[in-house]
Amino acid sequence: MKDRDELRVSTLRMVLAAVQNKEISLAKKEEGLSDEEFLQVVRSEVKKRKEAAEGFEKGGRAALSEKEKKEAGILEAYLPAELSEEELENIVKNSIAQQGLSSQKDFGAVMKNIMTAVEGRAAGNRVADAVKKSLRN
Repeated sequence: MKDRDELRVSTLRMVLAAVQNKEISLAKKEEGLSDEEFLQVVRSEVKKRKEAAEGFEKGGRAALSEKEKKEAGILEAYLPAELSEEELENIVKNSIAQQGLSSQKDFGAVMKNIMTAVEGRAAGNRVADAVKKSLRN
């Protein structure tokens, strides 16, 4: 903040406000949010920034799109690292093998188990794509 990085300061203030709003909505003002709840708020804010950036790009507003992408990048620094494609594929293959599932009908059961295993380290759409790919093979 002493570096006068206005974008970083304003982004962190927005996240702080979102965290405080979440605390109020969950009636946890005294004890604060758990780590997982905090990470959910930050992930939500990152998602909002990425969606806004896409919208600005489609609308021909490159400068605003770039600003939103930078804000998302700032916030992503506060999130745990996401799983690589290889790590995710290995988790999916191991889970499918352990459960002995192999058809598309088993998609829901596989997703349920994998999402609990990778909670917060991979986006749901990435997991779904990896599961579909593995079940097809």
